[in-house]
Amino acid sequence: MYKAYKDRVAFLFVYIREAHPTDEWQMQSNEKEGVVFAQPKSIDERKTVATSCSKSLKLSMPVVVDDMDNRADNAYAGWPERFFIVDKDGKIAYAGQQGPWGFKPAEVRDWLVKNVDKGE
Repeated sequence: MYKAYKDRVAFLFVYIREAHPTDEWQMQSNEKEGVVFAQPKSIDERKTVATSCSKSLKLSMPVVVDDMDNRADNAYAGWPERFFIVDKDGKIAYAGQQGPWGFKPAEVRDWLVKNVDKGE
């Protein structure tokens, strides 16, 4: 989606607190995939994990990091993953459900097709 719409839509990946850290609730699937991080204790540690995540997912969109007070996560209930679309007036136009079961990229794609492609 990013590649298809990046010239018309501003994308931002917000890295929040680690969903399955080794020192809290590690999942076997994370271990198999080599996604093993302790919960970051500082903003620098969080940035390091976010960079690693971005590289392993091969993200090409801009990545930012939530502060250590988890302001973005608390405001948007983003844990463990979630999509939002904010319109040009700064209002939430689409709020996906929390992942993993509510994380539905196809819904976001459908919204973009309906609202961005249609407006061209």
